[in-house]
Amino acid sequence: MNENMSNIAKPVVNWRLKLGVAVFILSILLPVVGISLLPTFELSTTMAASLTTGLLVSAEVMGILAIAIMGKPGYVYIKSHLFGFLRRFGPPQKVSRRRYNFGLIMFVLPILFGWLSIYLADYIPVYESHHLTYAIVGDIMFLVSLFVLGGDFWDKIRALFIYSDKVCSDDK
Repeated sequence: MNENMSNIAKPVVNWRLKLGVAVFILSILLPVVGISLLPTFELSTTMAASLTTGLLVSAEVMGILAIAIMGKPGYVYIKSHLFGFLRRFGPPQKVSRRRYNFGLIMFVLPILFGWLSIYLADYIPVYESHHLTYAIVGDIMFLVSLFVLGGDFWDKIRALFIYSDKVCSDDK
């Protein structure tokens, strides 16, 4: 392994890395906090849209600035730690048959409900007054189902969009 690769894997934790992380966190918090506080100022629609755009653009610029401050070794270090942390909570590659079947039910129910609710809205209890709640619950169920189904399901979904992929069955 050459000298440059060892520097990328373990950067020196110095003021540049700390400042870069602080600017990166600020780039995330600035639009979230700023945009959530905008309605309290009773601004015109044009002014609110302009401020929202300004906050989002400045957040993007600050994100790029944070990477420039950290340098490549700091960016790679933070990226590897962040994705390593998120990977622990990702779906497992293999799941049991019961979990897979339960995940399929969770996957299909929101899709069917979304399709049928248009036609059966009069028969669904309190649907008219709480349609947003039904939509949010369906979206959450759909997203959770992707984690319940496991990594093999992700491979199946990905294969739908690759023309050259073929179905491989254990029976053949």
